[in-house]
Amino acid sequence: MPDTHYLVAAVAVSAAVTWALRALPFAALAPLRASATVQYLSRRMPAGVMVILLVYCLRDLPVTEPRALAPLTALAVTIGLHLWRRNALLSILGGTAVHVVLASTVFAH
Repeated sequence: MPDTHYLVAAVAVSAAVTWALRALPFAALAPLRASATVQYLSRRMPAGVMVILLVYCLRDLPVTEPRALAPLTALAVTIGLHLWRRNALLSILGGTAVHVVLASTVFAH
């Protein structure tokens, strides 16, 4: 049976390492918030991430098959909602809902 002091020390070390690993990113990023580069990236990255996700999701889409209509319709709804309301959350949720409904009903195999 392991010594109680050994177990307490192991738990204390594990807790300290876990806390440090969770706090380190916040401490390291605090000075970067005032950086012009970080501010530029915070304005440009959301659109860049969306483009990367779009290309990744649609790269193998067989556009000649009927099942491609569900994601393409959802994409059109997402773009339309965003142009209409300029609300990213509404656009993403609306497009996702349209895709889920179409893929699980109309275009289900």
